Amino acid sequence: MTDIEYTVADHIATIRLNRPHRKNAFTLEMIDTWAHALIEAERDPDVRVVVLTGSGGSFCSGVDLSVLDEIAPTPLGAKDLLTKNVHRVAHAAEALSKPYLAGVSGDAFGAGMDMALLADIRLASESARLSQAYIKVGLVPGDGGCYLLPRIVGSATALQLMWTGRVVEAQEALSLGLVSAVHSDDRLEEAVFSLADEIARQPPVAVQIIKRSARLGERHDLRTALDLISSHHAVVMATEDSREARRAMAEKRSGHFVGR
Repeated sequence: MTDIEYTVADHIATIRLNRPHRKNAFTLEMIDTWAHALIEAERDPDVRVVVLTGSGGSFCSGVDLSVLDEIAPTPLGAKDLLTKNVHRVAHAAEALSKPYLAGVSGDAFGAGMDMALLADIRLASESARLSQAYIKVGLVPGDGGCYLLPRIVGSATALQLMWTGRVVEAQEALSLGLVSAVHSDDRLEEAVFSLADEIARQPPVAVQIIKRSARLGERHDLRTALDLISSHHAVVMATEDSREARRAMAEKRSGHFVGR
């Protein structure tokens, strides 16, 4: 049993944080495995969707505070902890062209909440609690919270959550748009993998182009976005999967997609 597990089945890669006795607080060794798993999922043609979840009723309570004892007691040491370690997961998540889903149960605090925000879609259990808890220990969001949270909930709400470190319960998280759905604790994993399976059964090239276009659209004006999507549309339309999708629709059956 390892602190972080990576498995692939039915075109779905699962990254499972597995330190339940520490509410899945991550260590530097876990960061290495986590970043490598995301990179491997991107490279693996059999993987169409990635799911992130935690064991033991918790998602991730952030960095294990013992990690802070391992760094040099200097500003450079603290910066290197992030840029040379923790941020590797953020960079790998940003580079992931495949759908990235997070199943959030129990605590997602500090960097744990930031890690959840890196996912494309978050589903929560009724026990989920999210908090930008950095301010409670005199720190600032160190793993993307200042960038990601305003884009998800708006600037004013994001600032309030980061300035206060207030805990957001599952139903409020849903109303704020932090999560897309709330399920009972015993059904969360089923719901996450059901959604992952539904996405994995779609034409994977089209799925990845949709993600790429949506992300680029956040940075471009409409004219540029339309010009890019016209090229993407032409490429996707020429794929074997696109032709199979049109045949399957005409024949009223499920398509069989091969990723080309």
